[in-house]
Amino acid sequence: MKIEQKKWTEKNGWSGSSADGIKDSAQLVFVFGDRGILKNGSRLNEIKNFYPKAHILGCSTSGEIIGTEVMDGSVVITAVFFERTELAFTSVAINDMKDSFKCGEYLAGILSKRGLKHVMVLSDGLKVNGSGLAEGLTSKLPSDVAVTGGLAGDQALFKETLVFLDALPETNTIAAVGFYGDNISIGYGSMGGWDSFGSDRVVTKARGNILYELDKKPALELYKKYLGDEARGLPATALLFPLSLRLKEKDKSLVRTVLSIDEKDGSMIFAGDVPEGASVRLMKANFERLINGAAGAARLCAEVCVNQPPDLAILISCVGRKLVLKQRIEEEVEAVRDVLGETVYMTGFYSYGEMCPVSPDVKKCELHNQTMTITTFCER
Repeated sequence: MKIEQKKWTEKNGWSGSSADGIKDSAQLVFVFGDRGILKNGSRLNEIKNFYPKAHILGCSTSGEIIGTEVMDGSVVITAVFFERTELAFTSVAINDMKDSFKCGEYLAGILSKRGLKHVMVLSDGLKVNGSGLAEGLTSKLPSDVAVTGGLAGDQALFKETLVFLDALPETNTIAAVGFYGDNISIGYGSMGGWDSFGSDRVVTKARGNILYELDKKPALELYKKYLGDEARGLPATALLFPLSLRLKEKDKSLVRTVLSIDEKDGSMIFAGDVPEGASVRLMKANFERLINGAAGAARLCAEVCVNQPPDLAILISCVGRKLVLKQRIEEEVEAVRDVLGETVYMTGFYSYGEMCPVSPDVKKCELHNQTMTITTFCER
């Protein structure tokens, strides 16, 4: 595997290494950037000139990651030449959030299953139910194929997110890449680090990812009560107080973040499902645990590449973590570097949701919020 990275800023233009000389051989370029810059299209045309034979896959972000830098208002690219791995690409437009499951089915159905090892997905961050998308994908994939990825971001504006695969960035888009062959090893891990507080509440009325009632009271009313003065900044301030969701029928918990609210009916729209009967608790930040969670996610996927460090790591972390950690945000990326080693190329973005199995020994993908989710790659 050969890798090159570049970054673009308004002040300095393009900068970065081209030491591997893979202009004409790279098959894939990951692109993560500011929504406004990507929407212009000029940077993407330049990227196509850099790597004319590569597929260009990327999304808008709530912050870009390259190495141990966390940037805003930039574009970061990572071009990859896989020496012994085959790739396949597909995308779909989603017209209604209710179609999330069907879109996942469609994407998985397009990808050939023979030799498929892993699927990575980038999705619109506002028009998709991440839980439905994950379920649709896994329903049509072999049981030994995992899915990782994330939902595109837009800082903390919640206005518009963009995804693209060999085309201009668009809303309502989901794109996927499949990795094939026995020479690729792919690890994954996802951890949070938030502390729950307050009393348990039961989801008494919900439909998919729309929460209407907790303990038979309007969910938004209760949420505002907990947030106090912070409620004036909804939905963005909800990123600081996510919900811990404990599923009634499963011995596991997930974290959910609000995407939008409806004042008329007192409902809250989340990035993933909030099933009726589930117990929820509010969560708040613990700085050290957030950073330790990032390191823990790295440890979960570090052992996959036997006798060698990973070549590439894609980091997808929630925008809520960025808002909480503020000037300490690079500490969580540095914690990942400390675990994975100095030679690994790292890139990624801050998201509206992360997709990953709950542990390395499980293949079924779940939608997470407020986690650091990492996917590592190495070729043998």
